[in-house]
Amino acid sequence: MSELFTEGTSIEDDKAPAGPIAERWDKRRFGGKLVNPANRRKMSVIVVGTGLAGGSAAATLGELGYHVKSFCYQDSPRRAHSIAAQGGINAAKNYRNDGDSIQRLFYDTVKGGDYRSRESNVYRLAQVSVEIIDQCVAQGVPFARDYGGLLDTRSFGGVQVSRTFYARGQTGQQLLLGAYQALERQVAAGTVEMFARHEMLELIMVDGVARGIIARDMVTGEIETHTADAVVLASGGYGNVFFLSTNAKGCNVTATWRAHRKGALFANPCYTQIHPTCIPQSGEHQSKLTLMSESLRNDGRVWVPVKKGDTRKPGDIPEDERDYYLERIYPSFGNLVPRDIASRAAKNVCDEGRGVGPGGLGVYLDFADAIARLGRDAVAAKYGNLFEMYERITGEDPFEVPMRIYPAVHYTMGGLWVDYDLQSTIPGLFVIGEANFSDHGANRLGASALMQGLADGYFVLPNTISDYLAKGPLPKIGDDHEAVVEARESVTDRIEKLLSIDGDRTPDSFHRELGAVMWEYCGMERTDAGLRKAIDRIRELRQEFWTRVKVPGENEELNQNLEKAGRIADFFELAELMCIDALHREESAGGHFRAESQTPDGEALRDDERFAYVAAWEYTGHAPVLHKENLEYEYVKMTQRSYK
Repeated sequence: MSELFTEGTSIEDDKAPAGPIAERWDKRRFGGKLVNPANRRKMSVIVVGTGLAGGSAAATLGELGYHVKSFCYQDSPRRAHSIAAQGGINAAKNYRNDGDSIQRLFYDTVKGGDYRSRESNVYRLAQVSVEIIDQCVAQGVPFARDYGGLLDTRSFGGVQVSRTFYARGQTGQQLLLGAYQALERQVAAGTVEMFARHEMLELIMVDGVARGIIARDMVTGEIETHTADAVVLASGGYGNVFFLSTNAKGCNVTATWRAHRKGALFANPCYTQIHPTCIPQSGEHQSKLTLMSESLRNDGRVWVPVKKGDTRKPGDIPEDERDYYLERIYPSFGNLVPRDIASRAAKNVCDEGRGVGPGGLGVYLDFADAIARLGRDAVAAKYGNLFEMYERITGEDPFEVPMRIYPAVHYTMGGLWVDYDLQSTIPGLFVIGEANFSDHGANRLGASALMQGLADGYFVLPNTISDYLAKGPLPKIGDDHEAVVEARESVTDRIEKLLSIDGDRTPDSFHRELGAVMWEYCGMERTDAGLRKAIDRIRELRQEFWTRVKVPGENEELNQNLEKAGRIADFFELAELMCIDALHREESAGGHFRAESQTPDGEALRDDERFAYVAAWEYTGHAPVLHKENLEYEYVKMTQRSYK
């Protein structure tokens, strides 16, 4: 594989304190330098993205007194994709008195990530989780409550306790509205300046330090320069590289990829999560898939017919001819196994010819037992809006017939490499939420994305960025600075190139073809031969893109084809790196399943001696350079994962 990449020096997180793991976060907070309130007013921070991580970070930094510039490509911060999250948010409150604790949340997360995450980061996440709920309740987030008025919780995949707080199937929406209210309060107070319908297209670096961004006004096409003392990227994940995913169509990798090209290492790009509970694809012209919350697996039972090719209606198949395969294979966790395991199990039964629905690409999620046990009204109270959404999309009533579900691309565990302070390898560039790689390892447990986003934004970043800003304020830089001019020119040159090609293929046609290659060869199962084939095809497609893409219109207007083309160009480069990362990692771990590395009963087989590290990639313009961060486990023993 030497022709695909070279190996460089190892990398180390030098910000994580030593000592007992339960004391490290307090130790780091106390050891970091502070900025006094008067000096904060002299400093500025750019935050790209207004989802749970970006919105909460901008609001908190504004509350602290910094001048914040907040950017989103949507027409309002409250349209960030976090609003689509359904099921819940984890916190180790142990209100149910069922054995939960910070230690157990820490353990479940490390195990759920298949022992490919950092212990220090995960323990901090578990600690901070208990503060998030109090913060959100104080903001008025309407969490579900039990009959006595206490906050209610439910279980999610990969755990045996109830630690997930929720607001029916609208948890992301309610949490984002809480962060949005906090953000708008700071906008009104004058500490946060909001730039909606602006897309970051380049990172400005001065003397090796992040000092600002080049953004395009998506309505007028104006290319704008914005400088600051530090830049925070909270721009989400890159699941749309697969074209069909549960992500909003606008979700992209451009902000983090621009930073990667400027020197920020990209970690574990092959770790992408396939969510087991999505509505199956209904046609070849479909452009997006819809997630059904994992919370449904609390009461829904997953099954397929025992016999291959059984096309009877689900109600006509008797109990003894149904295979509740998750309950059969994983009796301890049943339908609540982690997402990667549930997804592969669904693929396996469909590959056997026992799938249901069009093309046999589906399994049943059946609520008949729950309705009989709890009553229709109780089930509707817990999942009503999810049932309504499913019926609107499919025309089938889940109260009468089982849902049909199939795995789909959902979340990306990879992202820009950051240290314990959430700072990238570029000084002054901080990365939070799904845009970084730090907390989930090779697989994310359900309801942990909202937890990480709010932990980073409300509690972690505001405490760590001050240590960097305490050196400032940095010298002001003008629009005529050499580095600013260079960054602007690179953006305008790229736009002019895309507009001038005038080919015969739409950006979407390239994106759809790239997505099909990625799903086939870098999706739920990867092989050496398949990944090599994918790399060759991606390179051919990328070359074809730069000679045949057609972008009508001009820059100086609302031009969605231009937006798409720029994002797809970055997806091509990311896709190649994802396949190289997956090819070099000759083991299976969590969401990365290499067919050559599995146990006799088909489970993921890790190789801890060779691959217990974070793969952090350096951009070179040709063969990337691999930097390894070794993972050491003091508090959790690395074992073969078992949910049986």
